[in-house]
Amino acid sequence: MTPEESDALVHDPQGGLPRLLEIMRRLRDPQTGCPWDIEQDFASIAPYTIEEAYEVADAIEREAWDELEGELGDLLLQTVYHAQMGEEAGLFSFHTVATAIADKMVARHPHVFGDESRDKSAAQQTRDWETIKAHERAARKARGVLEDVALALPALTRAVKLQKRAARVGFDWPEVAQVVDKIAEEARELAEARDSLTRAEMVEEFGDMLFAVANLARHLDIEPEDALRATNAKFTRRFRVIEAKLATLGKRPEDSNLAEMDALWNEAKAEEKAGKIP
Repeated sequence: MTPEESDALVHDPQGGLPRLLEIMRRLRDPQTGCPWDIEQDFASIAPYTIEEAYEVADAIEREAWDELEGELGDLLLQTVYHAQMGEEAGLFSFHTVATAIADKMVARHPHVFGDESRDKSAAQQTRDWETIKAHERAARKARGVLEDVALALPALTRAVKLQKRAARVGFDWPEVAQVVDKIAEEARELAEARDSLTRAEMVEEFGDMLFAVANLARHLDIEPEDALRATNAKFTRRFRVIEAKLATLGKRPEDSNLAEMDALWNEAKAEEKAGKIP
C-alpha cells in the first residue's frame, strides 16, 4: 500500500475493519508511529485487554446500550493491537486469528455446519461442547486435567473452572449440603485459629474458604463474579441512600455511628424492595 493509499484509508469513515488495521499498523510504525504505541508489548497491553472486557460487561450489566458500541470497539482494538504485534514478530496476523476462531466455531458446531441433528437441548449442547474441547486438549497432548485453565482469569472464575475440570474426572462433592458443610468448616477454622495463625496461614485459610464458596456457586449454577458484581452494585446503591439521608440531617458518614447508619441501611433496604429506589 502506498503512503497515499494508506492516508486515504485511514481517513475513510467507511473504511471498516481494514481502516482499523491500517491505523494500528501506522501507530506501531517504528519510524513514523506513536512513541507510546511503539514501546508496548503483549505483556504491557494485556491489562488493558482485561480492563476493556470488564467495561463491556459493565455496560451490559447497566443496560447502557448507548455505551456498549464504544466499549465493544475498545475491546476490538485490543485484538487488533495484539494481532499487529503478532504479525511484527512473525507469530500470527489478524487474518490467521480470524481464521482460527472461524475454524473452531465450525468444528464445535457440527449440528449447525455439519450433519449432526439440531434436535438437542442447550444442556446437551454444552456437554457436547465440553466433549469436543476435551478431544482438542487430547490432540494437543495436554499433560493434565487442569493444565490449560488460564492463570490470568479472575480468581473466582478460575476457581470454578478448575473445579469443573476436576469434577469431570469424578473429583467433586456429590451433594450441595456437603459443599455448605465445607464452607462452614473453613469459616470456623479461620475464626477459631485467627489469633494463633501467621499472616500467611490466615491468607491460606481464607483462600480455602473462598474456594469452597466458589464451589457452591458452581453447584448452584451461579457465576460468582456476576453475583458479587451485583452485590457490589446493591451495596453502593444502599450506601448512597445512607449518605443522602445523613445529608438531610446536615451530617456525613464520618459524623454518624454504626447504629444510626445501620438503621438507615434498613430503611434503604425496605425502600429498595418497595421499588422506591431505582
